[in-house]
Amino acid sequence: MKNAGILFLVVTFWLVLLNGTRAIAQKDEPRPRTPLMSPEAFPVPKKTPGLMFYIQRDPNTNTICYELNLDKGGKLEKNNPIHGYWIRYPEGGHRKDLNFIQRKFAYGINSKSIGNDAYELRSVAYNKIPLYLRKDSDNQYHVYVDIDKKECILNRIFIRIDGGTFWHPNVLYIELRGTNPDTGKTVTQRIKPS
Repeated sequence: MKNAGILFLVVTFWLVLLNGTRAIAQKDEPRPRTPLMSPEAFPVPKKTPGLMFYIQRDPNTNTICYELNLDKGGKLEKNNPIHGYWIRYPEGGHRKDLNFIQRKFAYGINSKSIGNDAYELRSVAYNKIPLYLRKDSDNQYHVYVDIDKKECILNRIFIRIDGGTFWHPNVLYIELRGTNPDTGKTVTQRIKPS
């Protein structure tokens, strides 16, 4: 009887996985070209405690937010310090967790401890830009990135997509926007992915 229960769980898992794979394969059709919105026209998520930065991209205003991943006691989860989720603006602005495929292949963040409560973060989709999660002099966490050869506090990443497919979008540029911690000024840089 115990083996039958395990077999049922394994079969159910594979059926769910296969159905998800079919749905994803259907999504890898060419994306239609749509009028591109200015990054400034996208909604800005409310600044909440623990929100580190967010990503916006074409073809819609759905936004991926990254916040500190805290346990029930309010301490940072050391094995997974950042948690990503959607704000689905076209659907009324509700929050939705990233699914498995989104976490593993598109919008997930890999983290590695580098000591002193600091972490190196890398996007699973584009790992060429290192981000660093660490505390400032006021003991507050921020995500830092080099923008225009200056270490800045990351606020937003915007990805300009023009066509392509689900698995291979045509990325025209990645725009990093942050705050220079010395001057408080906003700094922006566009990167063409290679």
